[in-house]
Amino acid sequence: MSKEYLHYIETKPDVMVGKPCIKGTRITVEAILEMLACGMSHSEIISDFPSLNEAKIRAALMYAAHHIAKGSAA
Repeated sequence: MSKEYLHYIETKPDVMVGKPCIKGTRITVEAILEMLACGMSHSEIISDFPSLNEAKIRAALMYAAHHIAKGSAA
């Protein structure tokens, strides 16, 4: 599994209590997953959060998939 998604994801203790976020934003991977789970399309998410794009949404999905595959919740 490629780890190119790490280019877009960062974890900082002082940003969103250390939750993984899209770099340079306070948009968490968790929030992106929740929006997708609620049925929002990529274009709707990008419309609501213009700092996001398709690559960043896919990065959040890959980050989550990688951590689930590892058996890690974080």
